[in-house]
Amino acid sequence: MLPAVKRLVRHLSLDLSPLRDSRDYRLLFSSGVITMFGTMIAMVAVPYQMKELTDSYLAVGLVSLAEFVPMVVCGLWGGAIADALDRRKIIVLSEFGLLGTSAALTVNALLPDPQIWVLYVMGAISTAIASLQRPSLEAVIQQVVRHEQQGAAAVLSSLRWNFGAIVAPALGGVLVTWSTASAYALDTLTFALSLLLLWRVRSLPPAENAAPASLRSLVEGLRYAVSRRDLMGTYLVDIAAMVFAMSTALFPFLADELRAPQALGLLYSAAAVGALLASLTGRWTARVRRHGLGVIVAAVLWGVAVALTGLAPSVWLVFVCIALAGAADMISGIFRLTMWNQTIPPEYRGRLAGIELLSYASGPMLGNARASLMASVGGTRFSLTGGGVICVAAVLALAAALPTFRRYDSGTDEHALAEKSRREAAAAEATT
Repeated sequence: MLPAVKRLVRHLSLDLSPLRDSRDYRLLFSSGVITMFGTMIAMVAVPYQMKELTDSYLAVGLVSLAEFVPMVVCGLWGGAIADALDRRKIIVLSEFGLLGTSAALTVNALLPDPQIWVLYVMGAISTAIASLQRPSLEAVIQQVVRHEQQGAAAVLSSLRWNFGAIVAPALGGVLVTWSTASAYALDTLTFALSLLLLWRVRSLPPAENAAPASLRSLVEGLRYAVSRRDLMGTYLVDIAAMVFAMSTALFPFLADELRAPQALGLLYSAAAVGALLASLTGRWTARVRRHGLGVIVAAVLWGVAVALTGLAPSVWLVFVCIALAGAADMISGIFRLTMWNQTIPPEYRGRLAGIELLSYASGPMLGNARASLMASVGGTRFSLTGGGVICVAAVLALAAALPTFRRYDSGTDEHALAEKSRREAAAAEATT
């Protein structure tokens, strides 16, 4: 029994090989941990300060609306420049820009009368800069991590995100009640520390045949994505899962119905706790080759967990259901990221990272709107359970309609094999 237990522990433990083998990945990962921590704190500080200044639900909600258009436009354009320019340069310059917006929020918070318009303008500008940067950050992993380690890198990336999602909001909640300026100042400090690490990353130039950033190159990227039914499956399944089952907007109402308003923070952290556990035990995902089927199964489990949340009678059962949903969503994300980085040619990776940004960022926004609408018709429980059931049906329908996605196998897929051969040839050439 002991050898079997050792094998199980080894399969569930973290694979740290990308951090061990790639200096640039270590620098990027460390930078990401630091900035994620600060960014999550700022995400608590901005709506809190807006509420304190206006005492208006509408004013707080308009912050997200002000960020939506910059995210869409700059996400797509960020993908185009990620394929056309040195990705290190884009990442570093964007980090400078984000440092500047965070510093502006700090200065505004220190004023005797902080200005409301600064929150909207800096929120929109920081979202635009982050959306320009994100495709390069996603695409660069393909350049600094070996092909066979992409699955492990996806797990580590999810672990970094979950660490920030659990710890930083709690700290941010404490800081903002003491001083909003201190929360922004800490965010500014994280960007400064991150820049010191990013400055040491080697130059990461585009492919020799890279298309210049233009509307035409954006259209080419969209055409390539549409031509790949397996890639379209990753986008469509995730959007369906989020639109029909994302329901965080209902958590305040759910906490009241459970007669436990003090547990609201617990409900918001539950998904991140489940996702963190999935990341910590996610080494087994690197051994999976049927990534498309893995995304489908994980999305179905996400929908089932959300539906069960609507039926759970107690706070702790609700917490467990939401945590299971978070774990399933994280596993889906790991498989999707692995599939993207193992099959998309370098000359398209940035543009498709821009498309990916829109797919996983717009879904939750639309999902919370859907959840609120269904709740207004049939109540919180109806919205949760009904949304989860619709999610399962939608994912199964997409699985039936996209057999190429469902049958994807990284060991036999032509795109995965071609990318693996290309990287092996490039590594062999670099050593000669």
